[in-house]
Amino acid sequence: MRKLPIASERDSSDVTCREGAGLSPKDVWTELERIFSSTHFQASERRRAFLRFIVDETLSGRADSLKGFTIALAVFGRDDSFDPQADPVVRLEARRLRRDLDSYYMDAGQNDAVRISIPKGSYVPNFEWHGAPPATSTSHQASEIRDRSTHDVAGNGRSASKPGFLRHFPIVAAFVVGLAIGVLGWILLSGRTRPHLSSSRDPAVLVMPFEVLSPGEGTRYFAIGIGQELVGNLFRFAGFRLYTFPFGSDQDSSLAAVQLARKLGVTYVINGSVQTNTDEVRVTTRVVNATNGEVVWTKTYARPSNSQSLMGVQADLADEIATVIGQPYGVVKSDLGNSPSPPAVSNMESYACVLRAYGYRRNFSRTEFDPVLRCLEQTVRRDPGYSDGWAMLGWLHVDAGRLGYTGDGNRQKEYEKALEATAHAVTLQPNNPLALKALGAAYYYVGRYEESERVTRQAVALNPNDPEVLAQLGWRLAARGNFEEGIPILKRAIERSLNPPSWYFHLIAIDLYLKGNYPQMRAVAERSQLGDAGFSQLLLAVANDELGNRDAARQALEKMSQYEPVPRDPEGFLRRHGATDQIVDALMTGLRKAQSIASK
Repeated sequence: MRKLPIASERDSSDVTCREGAGLSPKDVWTELERIFSSTHFQASERRRAFLRFIVDETLSGRADSLKGFTIALAVFGRDDSFDPQADPVVRLEARRLRRDLDSYYMDAGQNDAVRISIPKGSYVPNFEWHGAPPATSTSHQASEIRDRSTHDVAGNGRSASKPGFLRHFPIVAAFVVGLAIGVLGWILLSGRTRPHLSSSRDPAVLVMPFEVLSPGEGTRYFAIGIGQELVGNLFRFAGFRLYTFPFGSDQDSSLAAVQLARKLGVTYVINGSVQTNTDEVRVTTRVVNATNGEVVWTKTYARPSNSQSLMGVQADLADEIATVIGQPYGVVKSDLGNSPSPPAVSNMESYACVLRAYGYRRNFSRTEFDPVLRCLEQTVRRDPGYSDGWAMLGWLHVDAGRLGYTGDGNRQKEYEKALEATAHAVTLQPNNPLALKALGAAYYYVGRYEESERVTRQAVALNPNDPEVLAQLGWRLAARGNFEEGIPILKRAIERSLNPPSWYFHLIAIDLYLKGNYPQMRAVAERSQLGDAGFSQLLLAVANDELGNRDAARQALEKMSQYEPVPRDPEGFLRRHGATDQIVDALMTGLRKAQSIASK
């Protein structure tokens, strides 16, 4: 096997070895999800979290931080008093995890194209090709994982005995059928209530019935309910056309998917399977790019099952799956945004521009700002009725003002443009969550805080599954001093995000600073610095100074100086973002102290 260097998620190009074979982050994530979906991988939930954490840190370019102390805090719930000599939990669990991986690759994973291993004496994983790398590694592996994930779930050796909750089948079945009919009725009437009525410019997503892998009517009704709940939740997300196939139908699902894909121009197909036994319900879900057959995301969920909790399990799983698939930085939009060519749908220019704006808003890159702004201006001229285009254009004008991209003297003018564009977006579609989020931002930066909170809460009410709008509400509440309500909302947003942007963490770090919890503040600031525009470096400088780490504080200040507009006027930067006097005074005192000590 040949060991390859690792690429950061920020670099979408493949990592290449001497022979020219590429290993991309997507190859690694596909292999990790394949491992987790296999019943032959016997690791506990804690060791699975361990493995996911070290893979994520390595792919994100933070392999150097993978020490026993860091892992103990992030994975095993230890605090800053953790002593690796007195508490060997990380070493012991790493040893067991190596054994779990070795066992998996000796059995079910012996033909996997990619292998993940943890060398002895290190917590940094290796990612390797096993044998000759395929010409199109990701799509080949995706096809294999699609085929094998179904096989693994079906053949996991669990007892096919009747689940305990089936003893209460008449009550449960009636409940699920009633729920399914109710949700289906809501969907059929949703032309009047869906927050965003997608048009032909948006990609199509087809939700197929979930395959039933266990005998009994209870499992079948549970699969129907999962599918209906998932569709109901996905309907709340904007930006794609949603199609469903009749749940509970006896027709061939694969044939129906092909026929519908051809007829509707479907870009993505969501499918999955359900299996039950006396102890748990297992739901495997996949998102497949219909244009090339590649599995772009897959995951298996396992939850305890009993007659009392069945309905709650069903709702929780559907909620989590919908959030992963539909969120602004989720599977569908991330895959489209990274795709070298647009999917096979008509007139995609406007939609592609909005996706590009989403990408810009992950790190607010100054070099991306001007081309994205021009793109959005062309979008609203080409499609004047496109609410999303107007909403994103308004958001760009907000950024121009608060970040000073068009000059400090133009801030008010930019905010007025933002209000005009976002208000027009809401006029076009009053219940469009994206438009409401953008309008809330425009209100906030002109100082109309109560109106901003009202509009943002309205967006949350329309789609409580969207982590971005949760983060915006939590961030603004905390910035205005309401940490008690804002911080838990920010944490909910982080929990619901596949890869949270840096700004999700900033107010959490500030709250910890005000409470004097400097070790945790530093840990949060370190997590936020990936793709950041400088503010995380300010937080790191302050935290490291309080902890007596002078060299680390100096390095953070040097990095902060590379970004505008934070170093030029940090106090003005904070006030432009609506921070309270308490926050501004505390951070400026800490920053001046760090600068003074670092200069010695």
